[in-house]
Amino acid sequence: MTKMTKIKEGPMLPLNTILAGDCIEVMNSLPEASVDLIFADPPYNLQLKGDLHRPDNSQVDAVDDAWDQFSSFAAYDSFTQDWLKAARRLLKPNGAIWVIGSYHNIFRVGAALQDAGYWILNDVVWRKANPMPNFRGKRFTNAHETMIWASKEEGGKYTFNYEALKSLNEGVQMRSDWVLPICTGHERLKNEAGDKAHPTQKPESLLHRILVGSTNPGDVILDPFFGTGTTGAVAKMLGRDYIGIEREEAYREVAEKRLKGIRKFDREALQVSASKRAEPRVPFGQLVERGMLRPGEELYSINKRHKAKVRADGTLIGDDVKGSIHQVGAALEGAPSCNGWTYWHFKRDGKTVPIDLLRQQIRAEMADRPN
Repeated sequence: MTKMTKIKEGPMLPLNTILAGDCIEVMNSLPEASVDLIFADPPYNLQLKGDLHRPDNSQVDAVDDAWDQFSSFAAYDSFTQDWLKAARRLLKPNGAIWVIGSYHNIFRVGAALQDAGYWILNDVVWRKANPMPNFRGKRFTNAHETMIWASKEEGGKYTFNYEALKSLNEGVQMRSDWVLPICTGHERLKNEAGDKAHPTQKPESLLHRILVGSTNPGDVILDPFFGTGTTGAVAKMLGRDYIGIEREEAYREVAEKRLKGIRKFDREALQVSASKRAEPRVPFGQLVERGMLRPGEELYSINKRHKAKVRADGTLIGDDVKGSIHQVGAALEGAPSCNGWTYWHFKRDGKTVPIDLLRQQIRAEMADRPN
């Protein structure tokens, strides 16, 4: 008689919740390799000395909360190393992290990221379209913050929706300097007293770009410094799952109220432009097998200078050259390579049609099939 061994189940992942407590302790309690992406907006350790006033002598509501105060750089470095270690344990092998900071802390965080084994992919400058001016007039206006995007380890795979970001940028490759406004107006959350609910609330536009570019629907996003919940709000809208960690009760209350009013976009709206490399592979021979092209049918080059016949095994023959659609096209053009899908055309009803149209028909059918 075969003895059945019961597999011990690990702790469940608390999806779409805000967890109270110290971020390091909470992260260490969560299942290992369970998160796709981490967005972290850690304390900046601003080292403020005294109050800051505007020219009219009104006081600026600066970041002077206890959570941003550390006794020394060494204390801040120790805290950074500890939370980065806990975060890395949670990332899946193909996971990645985004960390945002100012000149006060981002360089120390960057060094700690590398020391912890992360592999930096990019640094991205968020250039604020409407920064707060430098009231003392003794330094440049702080008009940007820096984000570091890193994979879990060198050589690790990660999500990068290149075509989607290109579409967001009017068809132009997305650069590493992003011009986006800070939170103002209706987006700026207020507490019951009418004051800013959080001094460093991030705009939804920033998280929208990050999540569209480096995650997919259904991915799990962790924010260990959840604040008023911008990461969770955008994740929910975009069909991602989130886990927030926040030790301050006042911020948790604002975030809970905010998230209750967020609705997920419909399934069709969540689809983004995919890289051609990410699309399902369709062999040219499949077009022949399905009768979309017949053996013996002639194909014509895009420049109409060459033609070749389709063979039963999905290869072409033309001018004594045999091979794949790519090989024959390259040989006829005397080129080192050729994209046969865009090079070759067929005729239907007197019109010349690219064979890639048939490939796209098959891909559309594949996308419509139920999982």
